[in-house]
Formats: sequence, C-alpha cells, structure tokens
Amino acid sequence: MTGALFSIVAGILISLQNVFNARVSEKTGAWATTTLVLGLGLICSLPIFYSVEQTSLFQFGDVNKIFLFSGVFGVGIVFCLMRGVTLIGPAYAISIALISQIVIAFVINTIGLFGFESAPLSLSKLLGIALLIAGVLVYKLEKYPSEEKKNELAKEA
Repeated sequence: MTGALFSIVAGILISLQNVFNARVSEKTGAWATTTLVLGLGLICSLPIFYSVEQTSLFQFGDVNKIFLFSGVFGVGIVFCLMRGVTLIGPAYAISIALISQIVIAFVINTIGLFGFESAPLSLSKLLGIALLIAGVLVYKLEKYPSEEKKNELAKEA
C-alpha cells in the first residue's frame, strides 16, 4: 500500500513539475529551465540526505557503475517532457510518456534486465498495454478548435 501511495504522489508531482517547467521555459528557454529544475532539486535534496542517511554521499559500495549515470536520464526527462508539454499539451504528452514508461518497464520485467527477476509474458499484460495505447488514441481523436476558429466564434457571439 505504501508503494502505491508513493507512486500516486510521484505521478502528481511529475504532472505538476512538467506543467510548471513548460511555463518557466516559455520565459527562460528549455536548457535554462532544465538547469534550474535540476539545480533546485540538488539544493533541496542535499539537506534531506544529510539529515536522513547515515552514509557518505559518495559511498557507492558494489553498485554497478553504469547505474550511477541515471542522473543523466533526469536531464533528458526534464528537457523532453517539458518540450512535449509545450508542443502537444500536458495530458497528451504525459499520457505518451506514461505509456512509454509502462512498455519499457514491461520489457525490463519480462526479460529480467538490470538484476530484476523475469516475469512471465501474459496475454492480459499485453492486452492492458494495448488498452492504454488505445485510450490515448481515443483521447487524441477529440479535436480542439484552432485559435482562428476560437476567434471567429468569439466574434460571432
């Protein structure tokens, strides 16, 4: 239950962060926003780390060194989702990102990559992913009036 709660909070925060990032990037630029977001994240996380963890920041033990590059993914995540939200809107961009996360997690889980135990492939899992993709496609079918059409409708009213 705790894992589900953390996941719900993460989903809420990711959605809010990407909307906020898109608005900031309109004024500062995409790379300035990415730097600001990750820099503020570092500033916020360091005091929490030092008050909660009982280890050195640079004590990695026997962690596979390739996994330490996950922070680089954060740069891509912030930049790409921010641009996606700006270009196609929050609901559509985050829906596509969510589906790609689920598909990649499904592959990692099914094959057993990165030290995770493999899980059997099942028709219900494939059907679930297909339904998610279909849901996003159905959502995208709804046409929003263009700015010109909105202006025309406003003039007529």
